[in-house]
Amino acid sequence: MITGIDILRKQGFGLLRGKRVGLLSHQAALTADGSTSAQLLRRSLGQRLVALYGPEHGFCGQVGAGGRVTTRRHPDWHILVHSLYGRDRAPTPDMLKHIDVMVCDLQDLGVRCYTYLATLRGTLTACAANNVEVVVTDRPIPLPQTVDGPLTDPALSSFVAPCALPLAYGMTPAESARWLRDTHGLNLTLTTVPMEGWRRADSAWDGRRPAFMPPSPGIRTWESALCYAATVFTEALPGIDCGRGTNMAFRVLGAPWLRAEAFCALPDIRRLKGVTLRPYSYVAAAGPHAGREMEAVRLTVTDHTRFRPVETSAVLLRTLAETYGTTRVWRHKGVRPAWFDQLYGTESVRRWLLDGKPLPLLFNAWRQASRDFRNARKSALLYE
Repeated sequence: MITGIDILRKQGFGLLRGKRVGLLSHQAALTADGSTSAQLLRRSLGQRLVALYGPEHGFCGQVGAGGRVTTRRHPDWHILVHSLYGRDRAPTPDMLKHIDVMVCDLQDLGVRCYTYLATLRGTLTACAANNVEVVVTDRPIPLPQTVDGPLTDPALSSFVAPCALPLAYGMTPAESARWLRDTHGLNLTLTTVPMEGWRRADSAWDGRRPAFMPPSPGIRTWESALCYAATVFTEALPGIDCGRGTNMAFRVLGAPWLRAEAFCALPDIRRLKGVTLRPYSYVAAAGPHAGREMEAVRLTVTDHTRFRPVETSAVLLRTLAETYGTTRVWRHKGVRPAWFDQLYGTESVRRWLLDGKPLPLLFNAWRQASRDFRNARKSALLYE
């Protein structure tokens, strides 16, 4: 597989010829030779690379979730590295006035609450308003065939729920840009550079691609990226640890009261599709259980075409509450119900779980509500 940025290089950067270039990217965007996209463009374009733009976690990808990032100058190239996760969440006219084209090269996850989608939308909108061309070079996502979860309730639209699409939406960055342009009616000169040798059936990071670099401190491995949408609820429910700060972040669920062997044997857990749960032990690195050895379950995605991460999250939460009590799950010190709702883009998931209503009805409602999205998504897809 060849990523979009390497295809752009293969084409001799013809799309950028004679233009002043800005780059929205981060250190996770590696090329086939191990350079970052920024290093490649600097070598190839020289001073025509006039500005950099970084999403949440910063251009270097080292700032923790929600941490404010400031604009600064690149220490060697002396060009501005604009923060799009500080005072401004989208490029301002002043940030764009010296560029003709914006190249976007982000390693995303295809999960709505992972904020690179919001940053992409803000960048496309700003470029459309300021007559700046956009080139999106494509990269793989972990679950390219998966559409799962509730649509965003307009009343809960936010930076973690920026668009009316399901929580897991199954579009690569270039496909997302095409969908955003068409759905939001952007008057934008957009060119997408697809990958070569990649299919929707691909999921595992198989070693033939550029090395996987963490796109954020919490997503250290491709396996964490696969499981993220199934375990992100722990950000709002701190009584359940997801291994943040360890190499197993978002791949495990642990709690002092969890009995992993028995939990993994429960019928509802054994019936989950495309994923298996196994007992696991580790030492929590962050949160209220930091430093404590945890009994936990480890998630392994066995079939990404059948895995439904958002449905899995609801089954896990329902089963944890039924087995160990609602209080331990939903009333632990530090629980943030409003943040849970923002992550899922709706209040309905939390209310449904707390009311004990049948989960199959909820999942069917998600599928019915996403029908129009699925149809619109088809025209944005670039790969079979």
